[in-house]
Amino acid sequence: MSKKNNRPAGHGSDTPDYGGYRAGFSVFVGRPNAGKSTLTNALVGQKVAITSAKPQTTRHTIRGIVHREDAQLVLVDTPGLHRPRTLLGKRLNDLVADTLAEVDAIGFCLPANEKIGPGDKYIAAQLAQLGRKPVIAIVTKADLVDRQALTEQLLAVAALGREVLGEEGWKDIVPVSAADGFQVGTLADVLISHMPPSPPLYPDGHLTDEPEAVMIAELIREAALEGVRDELPHSLAVVVDEIVPREDRPEDRPFLDVRVNLYVERPSQKAIIIGKGGARLREVGTNARKAIEALLGARIYLDLHVKVAKDWQRDPKQLVKLGF
Repeated sequence: MSKKNNRPAGHGSDTPDYGGYRAGFSVFVGRPNAGKSTLTNALVGQKVAITSAKPQTTRHTIRGIVHREDAQLVLVDTPGLHRPRTLLGKRLNDLVADTLAEVDAIGFCLPANEKIGPGDKYIAAQLAQLGRKPVIAIVTKADLVDRQALTEQLLAVAALGREVLGEEGWKDIVPVSAADGFQVGTLADVLISHMPPSPPLYPDGHLTDEPEAVMIAELIREAALEGVRDELPHSLAVVVDEIVPREDRPEDRPFLDVRVNLYVERPSQKAIIIGKGGARLREVGTNARKAIEALLGARIYLDLHVKVAKDWQRDPKQLVKLGF
């Protein structure tokens, strides 16, 4: 998903002061499972990006919008940067690169509870090539370590910044915990400080500009990924077929039929999703339905079907069909 043409006309270095109001785009990058989606949700105050213990969960650039009296911060959530093994993986990396070129500031997420590794250094080197664009190092999951371990990680992150960017290093380094809210507000302040003067980019109250069908598909993926074997996250795609209002329902009590297809690559994976006697699929539907009803503000009937699309991650035609 490209970020091009998102600015209002005249938004740039020659714009007026707008009474001190700031607005712009920030993106979180980092290894898969570095806490980017959870942090997006914590800053927005509502779920707009799916989270999972499985790496490589995020497939779309979900935008969460933080509204303040003096600023608007549009957060772009991306897939984790990684060395791609499939056509899908390459396209996800290309999507991240396109996003980095168009945002106002970058948040580089590094978990507090994991030592800096080759993947982090690879991403840091990529960020160093972006020139003068501000990069804020965010040490996530601070609640999972004690104070001494957090201090050691902050020093290691600072050293990495100097290694790739010279003595100046990262623009800021902020430890946070999305789980308990530690320094989430401080991180918002820091990111906003790097946004340009601008009028609001989105109407007040809007939390995301993702289409409802994409949000519904992501909520179902999240429910389907809970408690399954490691190979499934990469092989599961969800496509909303239709959302149809039931006829003869009162306007103040709408009811929607939501029909969705879940695609996997092998019959054995289909069996995992469906479960014995369909029990697993019913559980996925029950868990996802609550979140979807909250999103849509209406009761729904959720109709789920599991289909096999053999090796879809490596098939250009099937990738297009599934929205990648």
